[in-house]
Order: sequence, then C-alpha cells, then structure tokens
Amino acid sequence: MTSALSLANRAIQEKKDEINPRWYPSYHLAPQAGWMNDPNGLSWFDGYYHAFYQHNPYTPVWGPMHWGHARSRDMVNWEHLPIVLAPEGAEDKDGCYSGSAVVDGDRLALIYTGHKFHGQPCDDNLFQVQCLATSRDGVHFQRDGMVLDTPQGVHHFRDPKVWREGDQWFMVVGARVDDIGEVQLYRSADLRQWEYAGVIARADAEMGYMWECPDFFSLGDKRVLMFSPQGMTAKGYTNRNLFQSGYMTGQWQIGGEYCALQPFQEMDYGHDFYAPQSFETPDGRRVVIGWLAMWESPMPEKADGWAGMLSLPRELSLSAEDKLRMTPVKELESLRKEPHLWSVSQLKDQALVVEAHAEAMEIALEWDLSQSRAETFGLRLGRGASVHVDSQSQRLVVERDYPEHGLCGYRSVPLPAGNILSLRIFLDRSSIEVFVNDGEYSLSSRIYPAQDDRQLTLFSQHGQALIHKAQAWAMAD
Repeated sequence: MTSALSLANRAIQEKKDEINPRWYPSYHLAPQAGWMNDPNGLSWFDGYYHAFYQHNPYTPVWGPMHWGHARSRDMVNWEHLPIVLAPEGAEDKDGCYSGSAVVDGDRLALIYTGHKFHGQPCDDNLFQVQCLATSRDGVHFQRDGMVLDTPQGVHHFRDPKVWREGDQWFMVVGARVDDIGEVQLYRSADLRQWEYAGVIARADAEMGYMWECPDFFSLGDKRVLMFSPQGMTAKGYTNRNLFQSGYMTGQWQIGGEYCALQPFQEMDYGHDFYAPQSFETPDGRRVVIGWLAMWESPMPEKADGWAGMLSLPRELSLSAEDKLRMTPVKELESLRKEPHLWSVSQLKDQALVVEAHAEAMEIALEWDLSQSRAETFGLRLGRGASVHVDSQSQRLVVERDYPEHGLCGYRSVPLPAGNILSLRIFLDRSSIEVFVNDGEYSLSSRIYPAQDDRQLTLFSQHGQALIHKAQAWAMAD
C-alpha cells in the first residue's frame, strides 16, 4: 500500500509545472503547488535554515494539513524538499497542524499538533494532541506519536512552541478554555514526557476566544509573548483584519508568573500577516517569519494552482520603549542588482513615472515631512496599489484597489515623529512589504496587478512634496 506521504509528494511533482506564474513570487517562499499557510518548525540545523509550513499538496485550498519543507543556507535562496508529515497516524489522522522544531543533540525534533475527530467533525468531537517526529539528516523523519494529550474538557489546544532553558525543555501551547484564549506552559526533561506548569497569560473580555501560534522568547532583558488572537474587535485604525498577530513584553522567571509590562500590540499593520514564528540564527539574531495572507480573504492565485506565501524574514529588536521593531534581514541585500537612481527631489501636483514595469524590487524612499505640504504624496503601482502619506489624517497608508478580485481598502499607521519619513519597500509579483523608519512599523499586503499595470509612479496631489532619497534595486529571482 502506498503511504499518504508518498502520495502527497507524488501530487506535488505532478502539479508543480502546471501552475500559472503570473503572481507567483520571485523571492518569497511559496508552495510549489497547492496550499500554504502558517510557517512551522523554523530552525537552524546541520548547516541549513529549515522552514516547514502548513500545506495541502492536492489543491490550492485549506484542507488536510501536511508539513511542507524547504531549506536555505542564507534565508534567501530556498530549496524545496519532500513533504515530511502527512495525516496518516491515529493521533493526526485529520491533520498535522502547526508546531515548532528544536535541535536535540544530533537530531532535529518536530513538535506539532495532531488533529483528530472522534466521530463526525464538530467541536465536541475534536481532539488536538501534541506529537513528535525526529530526524538525523533534517530531511527524513521518524514519527514518535503523541507526547501530550488533550487536557480534560478542552477541544482547541494547538501550535506548540518548544525551547530549551537550563536543563529543561519548555513548551507553550495555545488553548481555548471556556471560550477564552490562553497560553499554557509545559515542561519536560526529554521532549517525550510533559507536565503542566501553569498558564503564561489569559485573555480578558476584549482579547479573543482563542490564542493561536504562541511564541515565548527573550529579547534584551525582556520576555516577549507573541501570539495570534482570534475574536478581537476592530477599534478605529487597529485590529482591522479578521484575526491579528501581536505581542506583549514583560518579565518572567522559571516557576513564576509572566508579568506583562504593556498591553497587546499589533506586529504588522498591513492586510496580510498572520501566525508569525521566531527562531534564533547561529549568530544570535532573533528572526521572525509570518504567513503573508489572511483567513477568509480572497486569494486570486487559487485559480493558478497555488495559494499562500511566507513573509520575508525579519530581525527583531526592542526599542527604548520596549516595542518590537522588525527589519528585513541583511541577507536580502544579496538579491540586489544594479541600483536604479530616480532623479527626483521635488514633486508639485504631478505624477512622475520612475519604472515602466516593476515586478520584483526593493525601493528606498526618504521624504522630508517638514517641507512637504501636499495633501497626499507617495508611490503608486499601476492603478491598484499605493503607499502614501495622508497629511490630513497624519498617517502613512497602504491602499489596494482590485475590485475585480474583491480586494479593496487600506491599512495605515501614524506618521513617525521627526522630519524624515524613511521607507524600505519590498515589492514582489503579488505582495508589498513596507518598513517604516528602521522598523518602527511594518505593513504587509497582498496585491494583484495585471501584467500591463505595473508602472511605478511617484506623485503629489494638492501641494508640494520633497524627497531626499529615491532609489531602487531589481531583485534576483
């Protein structure tokens, strides 16, 4: 009998050459075919960065979850490897859900959620358990089955993130208890026998019914609790997406309670960023990657045989106010080709085409806010997307307008203090990621321009805008 894993890998080989590449990313990690969502098991092992991800190899829609796999020497150039997990065990017969990876001696260990229904699929019959698989080569994995059962009376219990501290392993797991989201803590001596160690944090009335994809790590002298809450209500400019991703900073010692020093903060303010996971590089950087999509948002690339992609890897740091800053990892500079110097220093009620056709580019802009009086000024891609300043609201806006795909609307952040607005914009065939003033804010969104609608234009409306820097690089595939 052919195994479910063999069938999944065969399906990818058969489908990967049939996808339509019109929106397939040039330099972001995406599935060869089929569906992708959460990044899983981000790690460094045996000379490679490893990125696993939630994957349906058979069709470009969410379905029976597998673990796809890619590896890289530099977090930039990715090699697709065979799928490593398929739902074929008693503990994960209905899906191999999100999880993490750790290096245990000479082995790479995957800790993930097994999804199974006892009877008809419904919440009352749902059981999510934590499972283990290990590998000596980082490519072929042996399944060790369930290592942590579902707590009594809990049906949503998923997305384990494991790390080592001292002589113990620790694990945080997202849970839904009495329709309230929380992060539970467990500890182990061997990754196989786990004991409950309390609740790290729990939602209040406004913080959602489920906390997915928790992550818990040190940054400077603080502990960061990162998670993706479901069920938060939008307020003004914040929490505008269906589900959010964010963090709290605080203090924690083994055996004690987590003391959050500030309320929940969103990590990325664009339309599409969810389920981020962090890991540590060999040189000690804390790097995070998220899913560059959003639940229940139209995904036009489904018609092309694939769906979903991962964000660029981003280095995390803390500001003086203990807020997370995210900046693209330095390795991305290796993709730059010859620079394009845009000869423009001032715009006044005009639009200036700076690139006739832009698909994969990094763009650096520096606006002088003290001398810019235009009501609106910024950068536009074709007719459907723009990154611009709204002077009346004093906000930086990422807007998309693709009514033919059901994708319209904007996301925004406050203009930073000071006279200079510095932007790094990463444009790919179907995405845009904007980093503001060295990572003070980021906004990531999916875009779907037609092939003949990729003109880049700098513009100002109703007044003057001054530019100190305008430069771009085409990015290698």
